[in-house]
Amino acid sequence: MRPRPPSRRDFLLGGGAATASLLALVRGARGQQETPPAAPQEPPPAAPAPPPRPEPQLKVGVLGVGGMGKHHCERLLALHKEGRENVRIVAVADVAKPRLDEAVELCAREQGENGQPFAVQGFRDYRDLLKQPDLQGVVIATPEHWHSQQAIEALRAGKDVYVETPMTLRLDQAFDLWRETRVTDRVVQVGTQAMAKPKYAEARRLIAAGSIGHPVSSQTGYCRNSKSGEWNYYVVDERIQPGEALDWAAWCGPLGPQPFDPLVYHRWRRYKRWSTGILGDLLVQQITPLVQAIDPGWPVRVSAIGGHYVDKAMENHDQVHLVIQFEKEHTMEVLGSTCNALGPDEIVRGHKANLLLNGTDCDLRPEPTYQDEVEAQSAKFEKVPDQDLLRMNWLQCMRSRQPTLSSVDLATRVMVIVELATRSLWEGGSWGFSPASLSVTRT
Repeated sequence: MRPRPPSRRDFLLGGGAATASLLALVRGARGQQETPPAAPQEPPPAAPAPPPRPEPQLKVGVLGVGGMGKHHCERLLALHKEGRENVRIVAVADVAKPRLDEAVELCAREQGENGQPFAVQGFRDYRDLLKQPDLQGVVIATPEHWHSQQAIEALRAGKDVYVETPMTLRLDQAFDLWRETRVTDRVVQVGTQAMAKPKYAEARRLIAAGSIGHPVSSQTGYCRNSKSGEWNYYVVDERIQPGEALDWAAWCGPLGPQPFDPLVYHRWRRYKRWSTGILGDLLVQQITPLVQAIDPGWPVRVSAIGGHYVDKAMENHDQVHLVIQFEKEHTMEVLGSTCNALGPDEIVRGHKANLLLNGTDCDLRPEPTYQDEVEAQSAKFEKVPDQDLLRMNWLQCMRSRQPTLSSVDLATRVMVIVELATRSLWEGGSWGFSPASLSVTRT
C-alpha cells in the first residue's frame, strides 16, 4: 500500500489562462508538481453484461474497517444472520493493526457455527486481499482519497465493488473510475443510500410522465447541529501510532507522504486536503436521488458560498449554500450545515405543478394556473432501511448482473457538482463544466 506516482490525468482542465489557474490550484491542494493531462476522451460504450452467476452464497471482503467499514461488517453479518441474504465476509483489510484484528475477530465470531469460528483472513495491504480467488466482491470504506484507485484495482482483479460516498475525492478520479466501468463487466454500487427511498422513484416516474411540466428548479439540503464539532465523534485511539500499529505512509497513499497527525487520521473529513466535508459526506446523499429523479443532464455551472461560522477549528466549512445550473434548463439550490439542523423543504418545481418530497412521501400540487389541467395527488410510503436495501441491491445485482440502484454514471455527474462547488468555496466565483469536452473552467 505504498503511494503511487501522481496520475497523468489529474484534473480535467480547460485551456489558456484557466488552465494555468487550475494547475496552480491542483498543485496547492496536493503539494506536488503535476503536468497537464491529455485531452479527455469520451469513454467507450458500456460492456455487455455477462450471464447471471449460479452460486447462491456470495463471498465478500471489506477494505477499511474503522468507522463506516465496521458498520458495513456489522450489517452484512446481520443480513446473513437474519436470513435476508446469503453472504459471507471472508476477508478484511486495514492499515491499522488494532482495527484489523478487531474486525477479523468480529467476523470470525459472528459467522462461526457450533462454537467454531469462521475462517476470516486479515490483510494490512488491500492488494493482497484482492488476490484472493474465491472473493467475489469488495466493499470500499476507506477514506475518500483512496476510493478511485482501490475501486479500479478491484475491478481489474475481477471483483464487484460497493464504494462508499463520495465516490471519489476529485473529479479526475471520478472520470478514471467512470471510464473503467465502461470497459468491465463488473457490478458497481455507489453507497448513496437515499437512492433506495421509494419517494424518489415516484418523483422520477411523475416527472418523466410530464405530470409537473418542465422541471424548472428544485431545492434540497442536509443540515444537522453538531454541538461538539462535526466528525469529532470518532474518538482518538491512542494505540494507533505510526509503526507496527499503523502504516501511515500507506494511509496517505495517493496524496503523498504527510507528517502524522492523529486528528487527521481519526477525523479526516474535517480537513480539505483529505475530504470535501459537507459537500462529499452529506450533500451527495440528497443531491444524487434528486438528480436521478429530475434527469436534468450534466451540471454546467455552480456557485457556492460558505464559511466557518461556529466550528472555527474545522478546516472545511460548517455552512454552505450552492446554486447549480444544469444543461437541460434546470436550477437547483442546496443548503448544507453542521451548525443548524433546520433544513429546507425538499421541492421540485415544474411550470405546471410542484413535487413536495418532505419525509417519506411524494406529493404533487398543481400550480394555480394549471389547476384545471393537473390533479393533485399524494403517494405515501413507509420509512425503509435504505442502507440495508442498498447493500442487498448490490448483492442481488452481483447474482443477476443487472444495473445497481446507485450507478457510477450518476455519481460522476454529482462529482462534477462537488468539484465545482469545492473550487467555488475555496477560490471564489462561479465554475463551469463542459459536457462536450469534460473540462472545468472558471466563469
